Amino acid sequence: MSQLKDYLIMSGDIPCAKWENGELTVLNDKLLPLYLKRVHNAEMWLATRAIDTHRANSRLLKKALRLKEYNDISTVIHVNGATIIDNYWIRPLDSALNYQDIRFGNDYFANLALTGNYDSFNRAASLKNKRTPELTNTGSFEKCWKLIDGKWWMYKAANHDEQFSELFIFALGKALGMNMAVYERGEKCVRTLDFTDSAAVNFEPAFAFMGDNEDYADTVNVLNEICPQAVPDYVKMLFLDTICANPDRHTANFGLLRDTHTGELLSLAPVFDHNMALIARGYPKKAAKNDFLIALFHELTAGFPGFRKYIPSLDENLLEDIMDKLHMKVRTKEIIEIIMSRYQLINRRS
Repeated sequence: MSQLKDYLIMSGDIPCAKWENGELTVLNDKLLPLYLKRVHNAEMWLATRAIDTHRANSRLLKKALRLKEYNDISTVIHVNGATIIDNYWIRPLDSALNYQDIRFGNDYFANLALTGNYDSFNRAASLKNKRTPELTNTGSFEKCWKLIDGKWWMYKAANHDEQFSELFIFALGKALGMNMAVYERGEKCVRTLDFTDSAAVNFEPAFAFMGDNEDYADTVNVLNEICPQAVPDYVKMLFLDTICANPDRHTANFGLLRDTHTGELLSLAPVFDHNMALIARGYPKKAAKNDFLIALFHELTAGFPGFRKYIPSLDENLLEDIMDKLHMKVRTKEIIEIIMSRYQLINRRS
């Protein structure tokens, strides 16, 4: 039996589709979320927008909000399916709500979502306003949205080595001329500036158009069809992941930016999410010829030889300069050797 009754799927104040009696009727294909173009099921789409139930703090959050049902659909409906990073939401067919009515304007539940401490739980439970972007804040790490001077920042829990990996890779990508999401260091966390500027553009995660398929060549082929201008940045992102030993690039942590008015796909979104790369899970060994990520990147450039022009130049002086500016206690020489060995193997194979 369908959990979602009769709703309109909205893009801002424009109806994109109608979900009625378990059937999706498209009303505006240009603005329809890409996921619904691929999978004509509003319940499945909404489930992708729900907070991860495996996060301990998500259970505390739902308890403080006094939600009667903890399943993904009920959780998302509580906030009309709205998120910080796109302008999609749902409205009952008989409702007169508009987009401004359902947009988030406070971060009252941020500390509870990030820390899970009892004082924040107790304070959150006493609040009258129960609308929070945390219910649609996806991902497996404890995190929250904080509103600072009119801008949304994502705060994500991180230990020292996770902080270093996030901050170093951000700085390295930026130094190499890549489009990177902004990262800053916090107290036992890192924070990232919302690169959609409160849904001034829409973020379309890669699973919206790729499903769970992470294959590099398949992704390139799809991007060539729907947003060819994103291909160079996609290859550069894979290069950065490869030299920084990031095994956790998946279809939920990269994607495309989309014009909210026309639905046009604009570019690859700024690169984010490096907290399982480099030294975040311990110091990796120097790369060998059979390194899996290097082999995958080599397969891509062998299949698309023209992509070799997107590989930027890298030297030890640049890495040392970034290390000096971060002022974090790590095994600097070893990290530089790890990255340079991986870079040299990529160049040798290319």
